[in-house]
Formats: sequence, C-alpha cells, structure tokens
Amino acid sequence: MRWSPTQYDLFSSHRATPFFDLTSRIRATDPRRVVDLGCGPGSLTVTLAERWPGAEVVGIDSSPDMIEKAGAQDPAQRVHFELGDIASWTPSPTDDVVVTNAALQWVPDHRALLPGWFEALPEGGWFAMQVPGSAVLPSHVILRDLATSARWAAPLADAVRPAESVVGAGDYLADMLDAGLEAQTWETTYQQLLTGSDPVLEWVRGTSLRPILAALEPDDAAEFEAVYAARLREAYPPTSHGTVYPFRRVFAVAHKPAAG
Repeated sequence: MRWSPTQYDLFSSHRATPFFDLTSRIRATDPRRVVDLGCGPGSLTVTLAERWPGAEVVGIDSSPDMIEKAGAQDPAQRVHFELGDIASWTPSPTDDVVVTNAALQWVPDHRALLPGWFEALPEGGWFAMQVPGSAVLPSHVILRDLATSARWAAPLADAVRPAESVVGAGDYLADMLDAGLEAQTWETTYQQLLTGSDPVLEWVRGTSLRPILAALEPDDAAEFEAVYAARLREAYPPTSHGTVYPFRRVFAVAHKPAAG
C-alpha cells in the first residue's frame, strides 16, 4: 500500500495542532539528536530543527512517498529523512528527544516496544507520543462494520486492521512510571470543523481508508466508498458553519531522570 502525502496534507492545520500541543511539553534545552518517528511528509519535523537548531534532527517513515515529499520541502537540509520501520527501531545513546506523532497506532502491540525504548533512552532524554483514540469514533466504527460485513469480509480479510492497540492515557502513564520515568499523560477531543463536500470522507481517505481501498479493485473500491460516504453523511451532518468532526487524541510525555 502506498500513502499519499497530498491527501494527508489536505487537513494539515488540523493534523499540526496535536503535534504542537505535544511538543510544547518537552523541556529539553540543548539536545544532541532529535528523532521524529513516523514523520510523514516532514513539515512538522522541520519545526523541530527550527526549535533546536544545534541538534541533529532525523525523520523516519516507512513510506517512500512520504520520505520523498519530506526531502523536497526541506531544501535547506536541516533534517535528515530516512526510510525505516518503527517496529525495528531503537534509540541511540545520543537520542535526547524522541517524538512520535500519530504513528504508533499503525504498529500492532506497540506498547511492547516501549520498555526497550525507555531503557535505551539516554539519561535526561525525552520521549513524546500522540496517538489517535479513534476506535470509538463513528467514522471508524462504520468503516470497520462495513469492511467486515458479508459483502466485503472476503476481499478485505487482510486489509482490516487488527484489534485496536491504542489504550487510554492512564495505561501509558503506568507504562512510563513502571520504567522509572517522570511522565504526564492526557487526552483531548478536538472539535474539528471541516468544510467542503464529504469532508469526513476526505479526512479518512488520508489515513484509515487507504488500506481498505488499496485492497479492492477500482470498481469495488468505488462501490465501497460510495456506501461509506453515505453513512458518514448520516453520522456527521453538515451545519451552517461546516461539519463538526470530534476527534479524540491520547498524549504522553516522559523524561528519563539522571541515575542517582
């Protein structure tokens, strides 16, 4: 499956807000190396280089399309972008800041990775993560119900994501405290105002809907999307101001204190 930086960027301002709400809680002053895991098209990663100009900043993503877009929009080469799999990554001794924004939800059982990351994080290091708590949203419930219905279950058997691996803020807090980190976690539901025709459909086209459509032949994909769009219009009726799309996000920021 290929990701579309163009589709993803349609709602760049909405996607940027949680990133800045997350990174504002990182109090690192002079990090040696800053890593953005699941950097996507890279526009937000570049802001990390602007915040810490003395640091080596690295953006990692598993999508060649995203990495190509990221490199093209950073002509000053303030960030080194590279292909990589989050599931096989581990912090280096100089990774003083690790950020992962709206990426870990794509990694099955990502919580199993966290203890190893926390152990490898250097003393004084910071870890910040944000994941969408979207499993309970009508947009995602409808998508899963439709994809597992009798009409679509067979062709989409390998495309439906496994059970939701994102947990609540309290669970991530326990993971971090158990690892000896200082941590704060919280949840926010953004009341996002979307405009245009079928805006919620356009939103999920850039994320959760992509693997579903990629698994179908063009005619079947068009049929699936038409049925899904109709159900989304019922779940999210437009108002005179636009379409309100409540979106829950889960945040965690941790600091590894010096030993002793």
